[in-house]
Amino acid sequence: MSELYVVGVGMTHFGQHKDRTLEDMAGEALNRALKDASCSVEDLGCAYYSGITNGLLQKQTAIPGQVVLHKIGVQGIPVYNVESACASGSLGFNLALQSLRAGSCDVALAIGAEKMHIEDKASMFKVFDGGWDVSSIEENTKILLKPNPGFVAPEGSESDRPYSLFMKLYASACINHMVKYGTTQRQIAAVCAKNHTHSVHNPYAQFQMPMTIEQVLGAPPITYPLTMPMCSPMSDGAAAVIVCNEDGLARLGIDKKRAIRVAASVVRSATTRSDEQPELHCERLAAMEAYEIAGFGPDDIHVAEVHDATAAGEIFHVENLNFVDFGEGGPAAERGEFTIGGRLPVNPSGGLESKGHPIGATGLAQIFELVTQLRGEAGGRQVDGARHALQENSGGTVGIEEAAVAVNIFTND
Repeated sequence: MSELYVVGVGMTHFGQHKDRTLEDMAGEALNRALKDASCSVEDLGCAYYSGITNGLLQKQTAIPGQVVLHKIGVQGIPVYNVESACASGSLGFNLALQSLRAGSCDVALAIGAEKMHIEDKASMFKVFDGGWDVSSIEENTKILLKPNPGFVAPEGSESDRPYSLFMKLYASACINHMVKYGTTQRQIAAVCAKNHTHSVHNPYAQFQMPMTIEQVLGAPPITYPLTMPMCSPMSDGAAAVIVCNEDGLARLGIDKKRAIRVAASVVRSATTRSDEQPELHCERLAAMEAYEIAGFGPDDIHVAEVHDATAAGEIFHVENLNFVDFGEGGPAAERGEFTIGGRLPVNPSGGLESKGHPIGATGLAQIFELVTQLRGEAGGRQVDGARHALQENSGGTVGIEEAAVAVNIFTND
């Protein structure tokens, strides 16, 4: 079967862009990806669009991808809308690869864009309300937000300002992890400080200020053990990835030295399991499948981007991905193992906590970072000698785990 490649990546700066339109940002990301791939919009055979907030915040329901892409010159070809919460961009990427494998085209586009900052602040936070089964909210709450016996959060550790429901879910998962494995708030803060410091060298990041562990711990609380810098912000922005098969490489005359091979792309959804079966987590299963497809394992990965909607999320993911044993994510972070220059740099982009989190664009921005790393073009955040990279992107909740998860492995070998 023909090998598949990422040949073009582009993204905007993530942040608050109140004066920019959705299509303006999408157009910037697309044009940068086209330029990077040395191709034109006429070379694209199909497109997959991820825009989760378009319906709620811009009132563009039903056909957001067709509307946005038509305005930026992508017309006539098949356009598919992909919606799977925070994993949407990565699922669009996976579908773009499938279109190449099916032979329906030889060049495909995955693109995501969000404009989350609007005047109606209340609506901004409603974008996360559908991230779990809305027909069983009471049952969900009992399962995911149940009190942990004997644990009492410190006084004054709850914000009186509105914040996303998912921060409560993350906080509950954090507390369970702390009780079960001995993970500390300081270890979570170490992840956060590391990612904010990484972001200093990322011109696309929403926040580009280094932080110490003490500064993270002393920041305003969200909900224990999470403080504000530990949580991803609301963000505007767009990202685009162009993929092709070997026929596409030949047709476009693309330099294979800058084409990054997709070694594996796996998507899974939640399964039914107990808290005592972490090895059956859908993300662990996806990772193990991806390693088998790629032909190398977690010890062979040189750089990773994972879905740190909160700093604690990074701890959960490095364990699920088998980079460390269950319960060892916090101590490894505190030792600096996941810092640039450490054993396995994780989130050199700054992660969602500092780079930002425009939902539909998030997974594609992770791919942007890893392609940049494997090309050796990441500047001050470059991971020396990076040849194999892994991306994990997940979204929503069903039962006790992520509703959708994608694990992609890339190589420049």
